[in-house]
Amino acid sequence: MNFRGAILLLSISIIITISLITAPGCANIIPPQGGLRDSIPPELIKANPKDSALNFTGNKIILTFDEFVELTNVQQNLVITPIPQNNPTVDSKLNTVTIKLKDSLEANTTYNINFGDAIQDINERNILKNFSFLFSTGKALDSLTLSGKVILAEDGKTDTTLTVMLYKNGKDSAVMSEKPRYVTKLNNKGEFTFRNLPAATYYIYAIKSEGNSYRYFDGKQLFAFADSAILVRQNNKPVTLFAYSEKEEEKKRTTTTNTGRGKTGAISAADKRLKYQTTIKNNQQDLLENFKFKFETPLKFFDSSKIALTTDTTYQSVAETYRWIKDSTNSIIELKIVWKENTQYNLIYETDFAEDTLGRRLLKKDTLSFKTREKKSYGDLKLSFSKLELSKNPVLLFVQNNVVVLSHTLTSNQYTNPLFNPGEYELRILFDENKNGIWDAGKFFGKHKQPELVKPIERKITVKANWENEFDITSPL
Repeated sequence: MNFRGAILLLSISIIITISLITAPGCANIIPPQGGLRDSIPPELIKANPKDSALNFTGNKIILTFDEFVELTNVQQNLVITPIPQNNPTVDSKLNTVTIKLKDSLEANTTYNINFGDAIQDINERNILKNFSFLFSTGKALDSLTLSGKVILAEDGKTDTTLTVMLYKNGKDSAVMSEKPRYVTKLNNKGEFTFRNLPAATYYIYAIKSEGNSYRYFDGKQLFAFADSAILVRQNNKPVTLFAYSEKEEEKKRTTTTNTGRGKTGAISAADKRLKYQTTIKNNQQDLLENFKFKFETPLKFFDSSKIALTTDTTYQSVAETYRWIKDSTNSIIELKIVWKENTQYNLIYETDFAEDTLGRRLLKKDTLSFKTREKKSYGDLKLSFSKLELSKNPVLLFVQNNVVVLSHTLTSNQYTNPLFNPGEYELRILFDENKNGIWDAGKFFGKHKQPELVKPIERKITVKANWENEFDITSPL
């Protein structure tokens, strides 16, 4: 008797017991409740051909289960290896699942049909997870395995939606023009295992494959590759792949051809006004940041002599040296200065201090007043690293909400900063091979250059304002 039968017998016994207790003469009659909820996934009770069959020559497989089943998201879940040229048709009816193969089978080859989470029972939707069916067209099943892990190079984390692929063709173009020989998916730890492989030499890749296309289309896709071919045999060492996507080049801003004219041909006052934002928040300027103008449309010209920087309520000119810097897009103007703490500053700009490519200027002279933060609103931070490999050019990355907010090249095992913004931070170490201070993606075609690696530090830090924040950090291996 299987487990489901035992549950049914137990439910019947409970009903009989309740009936005896509530026989005539009892004050309250309690109607019997339903039996225990079925939480057991479907169980395969018969297969034609049988699982792990040898010398298979047919084109149809029938799987019979112990209860009625249905298929969900078959195209997303079903993986057949070796990958066929044409996907089979898969149907369910009552308690059976039928697979009809469309391709001719290769001789002396082990096939693995993995349903993922596609099979579930009809009543309770219990999923038969990772159900697979094996058969061979030869006299034996291939039994070799290849395992490993895929790590995201830019942050050291994992993406479990990636697919790992094996090719026999070693040409770079194969990942764009051909289907792989074998594919497998990652588990929730970013690990993979190929099973039932024959001994052979393979080229291994990982990719973000939309719609099970298993093709590398462009650099926007997450992609990983091994440095060299892998000979699959007994006791292969695990393989680690580092996935990356090539960053898009900064898109050049395009100017609009809209003149802003209405039906009368006139331009409204609002359309004539220069549109911009500043980096001032709550009338405060961060001591650690530069002030910035961010213009909606690129500038035609900018005249720094038409902007006055003053201080206090007396509007005296600042004594400190400062300068204005324009970015390459002509859309951001930055003020570089060493700020005094807890000090009021005023920016007074004339109507013609700037004009954008649509001919818009200020409609009238304007003034922006703000105050710098106090030093006590920052934390004093000191980090001490153990076993830090300085020869690998480590760059310390401070991360909030998965965004790098600050980076610092480490030349010793100490990091100190007396003015650090309070908050909780993740820490990562970038091993900066080319010493440019930023993470660089890999280059596959023609170069086979792996991406630079970023390794996360397990410990998070919380920096408190007006406090000496000291942490001992174990460096990532």
